[in-house]
Amino acid sequence: MPKTHVEKSLTLNAPIDQVFSAINDLHHWGKWSPWLILEPEAEVTVAEDGKSYSWQGQRIGSGHMQISGESKNQWINFDLTFLTPWKSTANVRFEFHPKPDGQQTTVTWMMDSKLPFFMFWMKGMMETFIGMDFERGLKLLKDHVEDGHVHSTLEFQGVSAYPGCQYVGIKNACAIADIGDAMKRDFETLSTFCQSHQDTIAGPPVSIYHKWSLTKMQATYTAAIPVTQIPADLSASPATLITGHIPATQVYTIRHIGPYEHLANAWAAVMNLQRSKQVKTKKGIHPFEEYVNDPCNVTPNELITDIRFAVM
Repeated sequence: MPKTHVEKSLTLNAPIDQVFSAINDLHHWGKWSPWLILEPEAEVTVAEDGKSYSWQGQRIGSGHMQISGESKNQWINFDLTFLTPWKSTANVRFEFHPKPDGQQTTVTWMMDSKLPFFMFWMKGMMETFIGMDFERGLKLLKDHVEDGHVHSTLEFQGVSAYPGCQYVGIKNACAIADIGDAMKRDFETLSTFCQSHQDTIAGPPVSIYHKWSLTKMQATYTAAIPVTQIPADLSASPATLITGHIPATQVYTIRHIGPYEHLANAWAAVMNLQRSKQVKTKKGIHPFEEYVNDPCNVTPNELITDIRFAVM
């Protein structure tokens, strides 16, 4: 059976006792779990001693996890059993390494498992997906430990009619790890366009995702500004500007409230809805995110982003 191994680390600004207890006591997990945030209504049962829990959801499946061994402030081992969408088991381990000042702790989250033989072709994809889940979870854990609550909220707004728009934008391709910086530069360029065409702006900025390769970790997207009409003097603008349109369609919207660095939670929820077949996506219209409020006017924790994808 194909073996899988996933390992991710993050440094938290908190002493090791505080970090260890947030993972050692499973009563905390509901507040920062990268899976439970995808289905808040899932049924979770935590043992009174906080050493095991089980979950049951329509989208995130079902299973149970329990602590199998631990050494205070050093490591914790878990036995993990998935019951649905398919049966499997895994060994999970957390290791803790304090920084010399005692006020920071590096957490390493590891998982070793095996795939059914007939799923050997999914090994690389599964390791990528789980690795992304671990990265999301460690960021949520960081919020929980450092601030006492997580700065990422999902609102599943369901299906509605999107009127469509035409836009002026910048199309770009980059590594997924660099997408935040790349988009920042693109929207800074677009802000110059906005200043000289304020009378044509038709809505908040959007990012349209044309291609997202998890095997190559590359993304192709367009950073765009919706406009009432394409300006006649666009040729005088920077050569990087393009035009296009998002057609009118039915969309499913997931609203994310919190810093942009947590947007992966919303996109994970999109993929979760698709995998569980609770929505049927429409081909030919690329998913996009709409930045509802201005980061210059609100704090990062108040940022509102609507993730939309076309549905049948």
